[in-house]
Amino acid sequence: MKKIKVSSKLSFIISMITSVIFVLYFAYKGFMVYFIQIAMNDTFVGGNTYDITITLWFGISIAMVLSMFLFFQFTKIKDLNSQRTIQKGIFLGWGIIAIAMILFIPSYFYFILIAAISSITSLLSSITLKDRIAKDLRERKETLSEKEIYLLQKLAGIKNPKK
Repeated sequence: MKKIKVSSKLSFIISMITSVIFVLYFAYKGFMVYFIQIAMNDTFVGGNTYDITITLWFGISIAMVLSMFLFFQFTKIKDLNSQRTIQKGIFLGWGIIAIAMILFIPSYFYFILIAAISSITSLLSSITLKDRIAKDLRERKETLSEKEIYLLQKLAGIKNPKK
């Protein structure tokens, strides 16, 4: 059976796109609640009231914007072990979001689907990175590099070591 290989950069990009979708939706909901609140104040109450849901929608939106910037920064990491650790964390994060949405708001099917897709791509990327790390370790030569040989010769006291 052939394994599906997903690069970590692709996984980060998919997570960024998912975050953008969530940001747009949460900001839209926040503005709608805000405008409804203004209309309600003008029509019925006549005073200045503030609803906590406005703060929550915009707070979640800001949190997703920050995560989007983190995903962008993660694309610059070159160390495979660090990338794998980050991919595991992203898998858990999107997985928890998808499960929480299934439990609490199952009517948001498309949001559950894109969170699950992001989680699965992060898992596949983590598995791909694990295979790549193992392959790199197998291919690493057990011999010394030229610089290491030069330094050992110098340490041993050889007057003119070949570089």
